[in-house]
Amino acid sequence: MSRTVRHIVFLAYNGVRQLDITGPLEVFATARDLGARYRWSVCSADGADVTTATGRLAVDGRVERTPIDTVVVPGSADLPRNRIPATLLTDLAVLAPRVRRVASVCTGAFALAESGILDGRRATTHWRHAATLAHRYRAVRVEPDAIHVRDGHVLTSAGVTAGIDLALAMVEEDTGAALAREVARDLVVFMQRPGGQSQFSAALRTPPVRHDPLRGVVDAIAADAAADHSAPALAARAGLSIRHLTRQFHDQLGTTPAAYVESVRVEAAQALLAAGATVTDTALRTGFGSDESLRRAFGRRLGITPSAYRARFRTTANGTAGTDAAGPLHPEARNGADTVGLTLDR
Repeated sequence: MSRTVRHIVFLAYNGVRQLDITGPLEVFATARDLGARYRWSVCSADGADVTTATGRLAVDGRVERTPIDTVVVPGSADLPRNRIPATLLTDLAVLAPRVRRVASVCTGAFALAESGILDGRRATTHWRHAATLAHRYRAVRVEPDAIHVRDGHVLTSAGVTAGIDLALAMVEEDTGAALAREVARDLVVFMQRPGGQSQFSAALRTPPVRHDPLRGVVDAIAADAAADHSAPALAARAGLSIRHLTRQFHDQLGTTPAAYVESVRVEAAQALLAAGATVTDTALRTGFGSDESLRRAFGRRLGITPSAYRARFRTTANGTAGTDAAGPLHPEARNGADTVGLTLDR
């Protein structure tokens, strides 16, 4: 384990989300209690405390001029609205070139993108804002399903609690998997969270389409996911050839008929599983036909199994004390998860 004291600086500003700071801080604090050499500062541009949606957040002062190892930019609800504080961008411009590592939590990625730090890099952010990030900053290669991504010395993470995953990844990089695992056990969190962000994202909504026959097809799929939505059946419903229908799906929805049908069926299956339906009943009621077909679709789109999704998202009234999404609550039961779910460029 390195004996270097690593100084982590969080850049706070008015409107920041407290958990984007306090979640990762708990990881570093626990790692320090277990022997890692960390120190940290929560700093604002003028050294004054900042306001958050849940109250006032005390800061340690302005950014220090002492050596800094890592700069972390937490998110806020305002950053995707293009309201990035100029002082935050100024601090980033000064600090980023002289630190070993730059990271963002949740929508903090918008500040990194605005500053140019993410140009030409892969990155992620909260699923709700991934499309906005990709559209606004075309030089950024957004990975909307990732929990966190590393590209070079820049790390980005998904929404809110994904900051904990990100901090664990940094602890593992700095100290090794064994200590990071101990931190995860102490905090009762996953070392590697099963699945990606898609499992948490909002349900699919019927997208706007311009072509009347295609609109009718899309509405029919949404109305009854389990019906016959094969290419011939859809083409007959639209009064189009299969080739023409496929072109319409590609031009207006950016996908194929089969992929669109699967996405609607997965959404319907998510709703049924969350309501407590069995995997077998869900497969039959959503048109997948078999548990295996449903499992494969969930694997492709959500990165987890239907049973894991059901356990994770069904109402808490149906929950069982002492268990979580993947089985026993305590991560000691997941000793096989030795690696952090972080994409590394070696």
